[in-house]
Amino acid sequence: MIPAYRFLLIAAAFSAQVCHAAETLITTAHYPNGETVPYVLNYTNPSPRYVIILFPGGMGTVNPRMEDGKLTYAARGNFLVRSRKFIVDDEFSTVLTNASPNEERIQVILDDLKNRFPTARIYLMGTSRGTFDTMQLAEYLSDKIAGEIHTSSLDRIASFNAKKYKNRHLVVHHKRDRCFTTPFNRAQYSHEQYGNDFIAMEGGTETGDPCHGPSHHSYNGIEKETIDAIKQWIKQGDG
Repeated sequence: MIPAYRFLLIAAAFSAQVCHAAETLITTAHYPNGETVPYVLNYTNPSPRYVIILFPGGMGTVNPRMEDGKLTYAARGNFLVRSRKFIVDDEFSTVLTNASPNEERIQVILDDLKNRFPTARIYLMGTSRGTFDTMQLAEYLSDKIAGEIHTSSLDRIASFNAKKYKNRHLVVHHKRDRCFTTPFNRAQYSHEQYGNDFIAMEGGTETGDPCHGPSHHSYNGIEKETIDAIKQWIKQGDG
């Protein structure tokens, strides 16, 4: 068990360095019947050390596709989607796809990634409604990937015992998350009850709907700090 981290936004203390990573629609993942499972790959290094599969919140659909020669997908305002620029660097790449609890679907993506990046350590990260799927897949993925990250988790995280799985799990939550489906105290309870690794965030700004848009629920204003803390935790797993 590791102690909860605390991070406070100090706006003048950092200058975000955006990584202009290549963004590519990948269509080489297929079901046995030939149906494609498309995903968006962001990378700078063709041999990353880590690959993070991202499950967005809300409806969980990004439906990546090419239209008039341009890559098009939904959920661009979602925390994980807009924060990819802080994830991707020489060590990390991201995969953006529809959130789903379907075991066959995630396996198709994993098989494709293992062919593409045979030495990379793979993590699955979901946010808000996407954590329903990360928790649902936890048992199946226990011996198949390096770990999972559950951010702004649904309240069912309170009964989620990550310690029973073979891989690593991290729960991340903002202390002032006011979304009624993702109360902070439920995430904190999962840490206290089961010893789940836990990062409690502070800072940022909120306007409007506490479940959508620029809110503490989506780490508005502290996206980089939140991602940096998650990446640090991932790297600690190699220690």
